[in-house]
Amino acid sequence: MRLTPIGFEIIKHFNGEFAIKDIQRSLKDLTGGLNVERDGIVKLIAALDENCMLDSPRFRERIGGPIRQPSCVGSYDADPKKLRSQLRKLFTAPGGAGEPKPDPLAADTKLRAVLVPHMDYGRGNVTYGWGFKELIDRTDATVFVIVATSHYSPHRFTLSRQHFATPLGVAETDQAYVERIVEAYGDGLFDDELAHLPEHSIELEVVLLQYLLEKRRSFRIVPLLVGSFGDCVRENRDPSRRRDIARMVKALQAAEAGCGEKVCYVISGDLAHIGPKFGDEEPAAGKMLAASKKRDEAILAKLGAADPAAYFETIAGEGDSRRICGLPPTWLTLAAIRPARGRVLHYQQFVHPEGHESVSFAAAAFHD
Repeated sequence: MRLTPIGFEIIKHFNGEFAIKDIQRSLKDLTGGLNVERDGIVKLIAALDENCMLDSPRFRERIGGPIRQPSCVGSYDADPKKLRSQLRKLFTAPGGAGEPKPDPLAADTKLRAVLVPHMDYGRGNVTYGWGFKELIDRTDATVFVIVATSHYSPHRFTLSRQHFATPLGVAETDQAYVERIVEAYGDGLFDDELAHLPEHSIELEVVLLQYLLEKRRSFRIVPLLVGSFGDCVRENRDPSRRRDIARMVKALQAAEAGCGEKVCYVISGDLAHIGPKFGDEEPAAGKMLAASKKRDEAILAKLGAADPAAYFETIAGEGDSRRICGLPPTWLTLAAIRPARGRVLHYQQFVHPEGHESVSFAAAAFHD
């Protein structure tokens, strides 16, 4: 939200200790006698509350209620009909994989996971389609464990019990599956109550699952955010040697073992983030882009081998200098499911026309 200088001075008083008349009096002293109308303060309060920026009943319902409301509408269309048209283009645009055509026999190929981007649909475009076509064509799973990059939380792991609402309806979270993870892992998985509120890395995948499965079958999700593995990278120490990470690997395995339905994992993670936007001095262009693509290819080769240790070592070997945000969810999923093989389906580099940033991403599939 944009605030005027006076609006900014007003919100400094929003600490639970000032009545509106007290705020008016304080501002009058600050501005040398300028009278701030009560109605203006009330409207500011209402606008902040509408945007969940006040600790209020509305905010508490948003973060603690049974349904998580979407936070990414705007990056995708709020109108269901227009949204479906937008999503269809992820499959049918030039370079796309084509629309899914599920083959009942292909469901026996034991697809265990797909890696997909979490860039906005406009920039992630057909790479999304390549990953989700593989998912729809190759599995009849009814439970999808979405292991996603956590962009806003300092916590390593954050689960949610909330169901996920989007313009296409409400995706149900598998409460029993969540509880099995909690039982196996222990405390701490709900400590950051804000982690899921603004996060896009699960929501964008849920919207696509709804679009693709709404006429095929019902499904449930398990929404797990995974925070930084920066400590592992700095020490060049395999993540499995961290107690909390090793515990989560076992918890995911135990939770799946207790599920009587077919499970498929959706890894939501991107690759390199380079350019001035991310702190690099030189623009994302020319030799810098070419070198980044070559390094991405080395990482993707390890994904093709479905080798979590080699995947981590490749990224740690460059000190994660290109900020591979997909490292934590990808490593965790591969370590938990131990697929026999992987296959890279598509790769892209988004490049800002002025070189301000570049983000690369891929789609990949992992099979037993």
